[in-house]
Amino acid sequence: MTYPLLILVLPAVLQGIVMGFDEGWFHRRRGLPRWERLGHPLDTLTTAACFAWIVSVPAATEGALETYIGLSVFSCLFITKDEFVHARACSPVEHWLHALLFVLHPIVLLCFGWIWWSGSPLWVLEAQLLLTVAFLTYQILYWSVYWEPQPAANPP
Repeated sequence: MTYPLLILVLPAVLQGIVMGFDEGWFHRRRGLPRWERLGHPLDTLTTAACFAWIVSVPAATEGALETYIGLSVFSCLFITKDEFVHARACSPVEHWLHALLFVLHPIVLLCFGWIWWSGSPLWVLEAQLLLTVAFLTYQILYWSVYWEPQPAANPP
């Protein structure tokens, strides 16, 4: 991987680290209400759709760039839908992590769009799509199959 390619992948690495803290610490600590258990995989699906597009459609295809931009804008707007739930459910630190994720999301999409548009190796895009689909699978399985809500504590 060339040095500029490493720079373009760095925002995705940062996004993965921040997402790991959000998911691994905050979501597991507070649990997710049904809306978030459904909504978060949908967020990931909109991101996977962006990556699937650039993996499957050559950049030189007519309308390909415009379609990618449209998918990316939709994804950037769609991921904000849970903020009404988050306003009641999240701590200030979790809100701050969400703000970082909202900043990183369009940067990641821009960087991978640049990789695609510049004709860089397809394996980088395929790897990102695979990681995104793996995370989507985890979200669906963990929050829909394996996670069990903790019973509310009875006050003394």
